[in-house]
Amino acid sequence: MSAKIRKIVTVVEETVTEMGRPVTPPTRRAAAVAVIENPFAGRYAEDLTELVEIGEALGGLLAEKAVAALGIEGTAAESYGKAAAVGENGELEHAAAILHPKLGTPVRKVLGKGAALIPSSKKRGGPGVALDIPLGHKDAAYVRSHFDGMEVRIADAPRAGEIVVAVAVTDSGRPLPRVGGLKTSEIKGEDGLR
Repeated sequence: MSAKIRKIVTVVEETVTEMGRPVTPPTRRAAAVAVIENPFAGRYAEDLTELVEIGEALGGLLAEKAVAALGIEGTAAESYGKAAAVGENGELEHAAAILHPKLGTPVRKVLGKGAALIPSSKKRGGPGVALDIPLGHKDAAYVRSHFDGMEVRIADAPRAGEIVVAVAVTDSGRPLPRVGGLKTSEIKGEDGLR
């Protein structure tokens, strides 16, 4: 991998009660986050292929770490999402180059499928910036119970010349979902929508 990784952080969130009601089984989300050097920090480059390749390598690595943190097989993951934050000497297109062209394919390979688009977000910020990772069902975008998000922060990242890249997976939807929509038992998973 050509990425110069400074650190990888894995976060697991487990919700066991919501509004005083038990969540059975608990809902769990995991995010694996890499802090990498931005090879284009402080300069404009027309060709961002290096970041595209870094995204491809990070996709599989981070998905594997997130799935392992949940202690499940990749095929048991229900939702996914991705996000990146560039430091002040980066540009949003650097985050886009990592997230969009190739990061998704290795994530889907780890999860055994993934017919739906992987929700994503990107931003610029300094150390400790909140990274909001949008989540959606991996095989059917219309499953409202899985419209969600996970926030992560790395206290010392991104530095000016860094990028924070995250992949999140879940083993369930939101705690106590009740706003209707397609149910997981109704998923066909053919077009990524239903």
